Amino acid sequence: MVRMYNRVGPMPIPKPKLEKRIRDLPATQRVEAHLRKAIFAGKLRPRQRIIEGDLADELSVSRGPVREALLRLERDGLVVTTSRRGTFIRDIAAAEIGVIFRMRAKLEALCVHYMRENTSIRPQELLNLPLEKLKAAAAKNNEEQFFHADMELHRTIWKAAEQPMLYRTLNSMMNPYIFIIARAYSSRIPLSVRRDNHEDYVRLVAKTPKFRVEKEVELYFEKLYLKVFKSSSQLSSFDPDHWAHDELTRHF
Repeated sequence: MVRMYNRVGPMPIPKPKLEKRIRDLPATQRVEAHLRKAIFAGKLRPRQRIIEGDLADELSVSRGPVREALLRLERDGLVVTTSRRGTFIRDIAAAEIGVIFRMRAKLEALCVHYMRENTSIRPQELLNLPLEKLKAAAAKNNEEQFFHADMELHRTIWKAAEQPMLYRTLNSMMNPYIFIIARAYSSRIPLSVRRDNHEDYVRLVAKTPKFRVEKEVELYFEKLYLKVFKSSSQLSSFDPDHWAHDELTRHF
């Protein structure tokens, strides 16, 4: 049995049964996919330490692929490596999540604006496929599939904007934060409600008059943020009213 450590002592983690799609990957990608899945699922938590040798034994790989996978995860902001202490799952401050929601709202609203300006795109048709995948995941009560369908839906909007800088910024910005946001969201709101919320969002994106859609998307994310984090015990130190009052800079 391999051990990973946090501040309060060892936390044993059973030897994993890797999915076939992960088992068939090259070693570095296999380690990276395994760690990402564990982080997204909440099995690896903020400040938890990763021991290279133990992880290599756990996944039956050498230390080289483990180091390369950890470098990739550090690049994406999911882990941090400190001198003489090792590598840890990144801890994200509550205030950062508030900032990321505000940034994401403005940037995705801008993507929707550009998408709607493109007359060759029919937003409802474009978003139907990821929306159907999301509904199917909700019907099966499959959190992981829902998470991936959710991200596919939003990335479809980012790509449809045909603004590479916007897409790269959103994709890079969301990587370190999405697992905490998704976990907090899933712990508070049933899948059926989240499915309905996404249906409403697609309708908003596709049907709202173009002159108003950018602002409506921002308001959608503001309401979502307040619903998810207003009384969340995970973020009890963060005052969500700062969203409206523009006082987030006090935390820095």
